Amino acid sequence: MKEKITSVLNSILNSYSQIFFSNNKIFAGLIMLVSFFDVFAGIAGLLSIVIANLVAYFLGFDRIKITKGIYGFNALLVGIGIGIYYQPSYLLFLILAISAILTFLITIVIEGILSKYRLPFLSIPFLLAFWAITLATSQFTALGISQRWIYALNDLYLLGGQDLVDLYLWWNEIPIFLSLKAYFISLGAIFFQYSVLAGILISLGILIYSRIAFTLSLIGFYAAYLFYNLIGAEITEITYTYIGFNYILSSIAIGGFFLIPSYKSYVWTIVLVPIVAVLTISSSIIFYTFGLSVFSLPFNIIVLSFLYVLKLRLSYGKGLNEVVVQHNSPEKNLSSHKIANVRFGKSLVYIPIKLPFWGEWTISQGHDGDYTHKKEWRHAWDFLINDEDGKQYQGDGKNIDDYYVYNKNVLATADGYINDILDDVKDNNLGEINLEQNWGNTIVIKHHEYLYSKLSHLKAGSLKIKKGEFVKQGQVIAQCGNSGRSPYPHLHFQLQVTPYIGSKTISYPISHFITKEKNKYKFHYYEIPSENEVVSNIQTNELLKNAFNFIVGKKLSFTISDGLQERDVNWEIKQDFYGNSYVECETSKSKAFFINDGVLFSFKHFEGDKKSFLYQFMLSLYNVQLGFYVNMKISDLISADLIFKNYQRLPQDFVSPFFTYLKGNYSLNYVSNDDAFSSTEIVLGSQIEKKIFNASTLFSQSTITITSKGIDKIYVESKNQKVTAKRNE
Repeated sequence: MKEKITSVLNSILNSYSQIFFSNNKIFAGLIMLVSFFDVFAGIAGLLSIVIANLVAYFLGFDRIKITKGIYGFNALLVGIGIGIYYQPSYLLFLILAISAILTFLITIVIEGILSKYRLPFLSIPFLLAFWAITLATSQFTALGISQRWIYALNDLYLLGGQDLVDLYLWWNEIPIFLSLKAYFISLGAIFFQYSVLAGILISLGILIYSRIAFTLSLIGFYAAYLFYNLIGAEITEITYTYIGFNYILSSIAIGGFFLIPSYKSYVWTIVLVPIVAVLTISSSIIFYTFGLSVFSLPFNIIVLSFLYVLKLRLSYGKGLNEVVVQHNSPEKNLSSHKIANVRFGKSLVYIPIKLPFWGEWTISQGHDGDYTHKKEWRHAWDFLINDEDGKQYQGDGKNIDDYYVYNKNVLATADGYINDILDDVKDNNLGEINLEQNWGNTIVIKHHEYLYSKLSHLKAGSLKIKKGEFVKQGQVIAQCGNSGRSPYPHLHFQLQVTPYIGSKTISYPISHFITKEKNKYKFHYYEIPSENEVVSNIQTNELLKNAFNFIVGKKLSFTISDGLQERDVNWEIKQDFYGNSYVECETSKSKAFFINDGVLFSFKHFEGDKKSFLYQFMLSLYNVQLGFYVNMKISDLISADLIFKNYQRLPQDFVSPFFTYLKGNYSLNYVSNDDAFSSTEIVLGSQIEKKIFNASTLFSQSTITITSKGIDKIYVESKNQKVTAKRNE
């Protein structure tokens, strides 16, 4: 019952803040307060939200969208407008209900149309519904036009007495720049409140919600102000003041919400403002003939047009990126984009390609090699196997089968179809080469349109596949040989965009691999292996693999002790509507989102209470490679909003589209494994550092014990706390 009440309250509050693309409750409260400067208008807006959300609920629409206020904010605007323009009456309440339902229906239709193009519906439903109601009610003689604006102070007196009236008058008469006054009135006009106080409260809400959005609101308005001065128009005139919010909303939408905030998004904000101005002036003249206001029409046209244009690009300009995962905060959108781009960006661009063998092999010739990897065929690798003394062969090495690499299994590097094969070239004698059949026995696999892998110099008669056959990553498809232009046994591997045996190469990373140098291991993620490196695929450890096998429905329980008291926490693995997996705390309802590709387990996002143990759990195991290599260290980046307090991030928020000086670094060390072949206990150590410019401080450090139970024990030490978590049976 409590959850349902919370959901209803959130659906109402979010409908207010959603107008500014926000879900901030303080901001929502301030907007709600402003809407009640005219008491009946405030009531009308609130009722419209409730009616629209109820219709959405009973028709079975997405509960998440209802809670986020997606279906309520347009109805709110229509309700406030009706409440402002007409006298209260029983008939008006009927019109109000009809308007809310009409707005909802239009919302669904517009959403259905624009969602095909991945575009938001913005405030188009408000415009269409309010224009329709305005034109229709001009014929409703039983409706009385409101004259409450003449007695607006009476409503304020009812709300807060003489003190509120005095405060209202004082703010409206405050001696400030005329342009700034127009800015505040433009903000208030979004909610049909044409007062400085309303604008100040809304601007305060924007500042609390987002420093980037606040900055953009000023940039957008003052860019319009300068343009109006250039063309000889006066933005402070009443007709322009009422529609000045178009520049503010457009700037926030383009500069920081639908696009990742950057200097380019700021520049485009300034570029588009004059276009909004021209459209505002011209459309106002047209709509005036029908007795209508343009309201937010220019904002809708320009924002939707620009977003649509960006979707038609053939190449994506750096610094002008659309938001992929919307966090309803420009700062969070920016931070998550930067971190995700570094952590997972390549995995979204490239198909995961593994090394085509088991064990540790040496790259005898890499990209731009000294021998055959030249010009259009320069992006390739030659692999062989060396022993501890650096020799390629056993004995005197006079026979090809003396070479360690000869006859070793060759694997498919990724899932795909066998596109072409050559399997009738004899192996060369040592030191000889076959220039007529240069590539020797070869397999070409199609992994995707315009992505093929080629494996050459294979052993004659060793191919275990047929043309057109589907193969899985890691499947044995042949043995290494010495055919073609190969004076000694080795494996040639390249990636290409065309399906031919002689195709040109492309530079393409290997998704996950380990390098070894002087018995020290290093993990690589979507990188190009270099010449002379000893490389191998990651051999996952069963204990680690099972411990992080977080399948939906799995439950985890820990007893937490901080030295003073003990408590139990219970978690469950869940999945949202979009297929994102997460760990949810039963008590705090906090969520830690993660991905697991079978080799790498990574937390990617946290929502909820940072005092919960789930938060510490997420930070301790932020990024875990599922193979055990003793003393190997993994490093990663952590978003500043996860480890810095709000007040510490405030100054950076204003400049974050241009540079960041608050950073977080995560590292994980593979400490010990009791048995390399059959592990029963593995110990990991992790730590997190905060960086302010170049100064680093330790934020927390953890020791994690993995057993057959899974994640059995975690000890976390931070500045003010030491916590031990023990897994319950």
